[in-house]
Amino acid sequence: MKRVLVVEDDETIAVAVRNRLTAEGFDAQVAGDGESALAAYARAEPDLVILDRLLPGLDGLEVCRRMQAARPVPVLMLTALGEETDVLVGLGVGADDYLTKPFSMRELVARIHALLRRVERAGQLAVEDTVIRVGEVEIDTAARRVFVAGEEAQLTRTEFDLLRRLAERPGQVFERDRLLSDVWGFSEAAATRTVDSHVRALRRKLGSDVVRTVHGVGYALVRR
Repeated sequence: MKRVLVVEDDETIAVAVRNRLTAEGFDAQVAGDGESALAAYARAEPDLVILDRLLPGLDGLEVCRRMQAARPVPVLMLTALGEETDVLVGLGVGADDYLTKPFSMRELVARIHALLRRVERAGQLAVEDTVIRVGEVEIDTAARRVFVAGEEAQLTRTEFDLLRRLAERPGQVFERDRLLSDVWGFSEAAATRTVDSHVRALRRKLGSDVVRTVHGVGYALVRR
């Protein structure tokens, strides 16, 4: 049984999420603020964390940063903020995915299953000793490390998986729906902004010219 820690200060949302996850077969625990979330994280060692962006005391960004520093874990961040910069900051401190409130329980559960599948798949692929090089970008798939012109770039789990998928076919244009299916494990038209946000995060870390936008279609890793 996978353990999920739900960090949400709105009790109505927290209880609803916990009840739905329990019904789905997860061991779900709830924390209502940043300090109690960190204590529960250290105690329960969850397989995945659902983390609200806005919390009393320590905010979600700081909680995410501390969790990832202690023991990397998949984090699905919940945000009521529509600003793209807030999403990118969340991805930058280690969140793997985000979901904007209000959200459907169906989509929440789909995102959780997709994140857990990616973690399992990454563990299976770790036995492969493969290095992919595209221009100045070097991707060590076994160690899950990325270097740009010899300097290491710190990517989240999702950013790494997205980059690896694009790097498998440099120059090939991937439609957003296909990337959602291949990387996130599901495909919904309403979720294509997730791909856009992660591509922007990659550009911030690897350079603005690494991933090319094909307007109306999708993205491609630039050959150099």
